[in-house]
Amino acid sequence: MTLTLNLSPELEQYLLQEASQKGLSVEALALQLLTASILLKQRQTEAVKLLQSWLDDEDVEEQRETGQYLVDALDHDRLSDRRLFPSELKGITW
Repeated sequence: MTLTLNLSPELEQYLLQEASQKGLSVEALALQLLTASILLKQRQTEAVKLLQSWLDDEDVEEQRETGQYLVDALDHDRLSDRRLFPSELKGITW
């Protein structure tokens, strides 16, 4: 597909400089940037869907057990003796 874009002078200058620094044509750089942007958006959408599926999971007890396991594992595997999730701050900061 052929696409024609009307760029602002600032954006055109940016693309020209970046393409020159990377040894690419302006077209190749624009395609690279567009592809990276689309792939990032797709990964973000997939991550949101995964998180939403976890939130929609109705097994509350399993979620509670998993959360407690993660808190314990993060507190256990630390270089210092200071707890990452102190019990006295539960419900306040975490």
